[in-house]
Amino acid sequence: MATACLLGIDVGTTGAKTALFDLEGTPLASVTVEWPLYHPRPGWAEQRPEDWWQGTCESIRRALQQAALPAEAVHGIGLSGQMHGAVLLDARGEVLRPAIIWSDQRTAAQCDWLNRHVGAERLARIARNPALTGFTAPKLLWTRDNEPELWQRIYTVLLPKDYVRYRLTGELAAEVSDAAGTLFLDVAARRWSDELLDAMGIPRSWMPPLYESVDLAGRVTSEAASATGLAAGTPVAAGGADNTCGAVGTGIVREGMALSSLGTSGIIFAQTDRVQTDPGQRVHTFAHSVPGRWYLMAVTQAAGLSLRWLRDRLGFTSVDGRDPYELMLALAADVPPGAEGLLWLPYLQGERTPHLDPFARGALLGLTARHDRPHLIRAVLEGVVYSLRDGLEIIRGLGIDVRQARATGGGARSRLWRQMQADVLQVEIVSVNAQEGPAFGAALLAGVATGAYPSVEAACDATIREVERLAPNPELAPVYDRYYQAYRAAYPALRELSHTLAQLAAQ
Repeated sequence: MATACLLGIDVGTTGAKTALFDLEGTPLASVTVEWPLYHPRPGWAEQRPEDWWQGTCESIRRALQQAALPAEAVHGIGLSGQMHGAVLLDARGEVLRPAIIWSDQRTAAQCDWLNRHVGAERLARIARNPALTGFTAPKLLWTRDNEPELWQRIYTVLLPKDYVRYRLTGELAAEVSDAAGTLFLDVAARRWSDELLDAMGIPRSWMPPLYESVDLAGRVTSEAASATGLAAGTPVAAGGADNTCGAVGTGIVREGMALSSLGTSGIIFAQTDRVQTDPGQRVHTFAHSVPGRWYLMAVTQAAGLSLRWLRDRLGFTSVDGRDPYELMLALAADVPPGAEGLLWLPYLQGERTPHLDPFARGALLGLTARHDRPHLIRAVLEGVVYSLRDGLEIIRGLGIDVRQARATGGGARSRLWRQMQADVLQVEIVSVNAQEGPAFGAALLAGVATGAYPSVEAACDATIREVERLAPNPELAPVYDRYYQAYRAAYPALRELSHTLAQLAAQ
């Protein structure tokens, strides 16, 4: 009889990652299938849900083949995914338009409408978050204002991973950790808010049934089994948002621990055992995938995206089998901290924490004739970490004692970038054996949902172990503090000019 295993799927921004694990957490297979991201206009970001489904199917088939396991060995399936995207379906379950995803910035007018007609105070009291351009509710309102014929055909609204689960199971469903980023959820009560939906004029019927992350939300259909190679009837958990699954997948399931994630976006995630809200709403308050728990989260819109942008613009490619990122990081390692006076503002997609500004723009400051490619790379790495520090400073100011941060995301593979986080954030950075990020967290949630583990905490204790600790270098703290203060001064100095340039580009 084949070893029982768990399958985790992460419906990310750049692609689908499917990974298989045994019940001790050992990876058995990991496959990523990329898909495109469309920018029809400056500041817009869309993807095709059919790309998600086709990419997920391919990644599942290849993962099963890589692990050389029969489909019947899969004990349960969990899904993780990018937050905030709006997938609009008609009554036949057909997609009405490309999904407007989390990084899209077109909805400033709708956010203004929410603040005026729904009320910033009411949003803060119930949804625990402000009206931000990246969230789901403004995307629906943009559709109402700009695509009224399509608006009349909407039957239900799904988040990205929930659409993939719908294709897997035929069941319309949502869960609390992802729903917390829509502005439709009463975050403290962990249920859809009729008050907010009514105030926005959005039918309650558009909201799918709501689950906790560890609940079962369907089983693989015969049609999906044919498309993926899975066994029909395999249980599928509700799963969680990419951030909560990343936290579960690194063991951030108790207060006092934080997650530092460097993926396409950058995240500082700190669990709290009670609902807490930043009075300035610079960081988010969301529901955790651990039942009865919440978290504070700071977001950098373009973390790994900044490095990817630089890679593409500088033309880095694989050399002798070495990954282009590896080549870039090796160059940056030879540059002293501070990149000899060069600063990067990572605002390629506007910014959330701490500015809440869709019109913020990226910038390289301090360029001289001496600066070369290694300096640019180093500056981008440091600028992203300064943006993470912005968020951590706010979380610490709310009384959360972050004693340790666990690194995850593509950026966590770089020891240089991990040490930079320790030095800039002034916190111990820990690496764990689990390196598959949200896909692993999703698999653990499936294990709880199917009874393989009694709780999320027990699942983490059974599978996750520390493998490296990086302490801050005390000699670098004053150096980075000086550069961080310069970084903090840069946005206020450039804000008006950034807004002017955004307006000119939109004409």
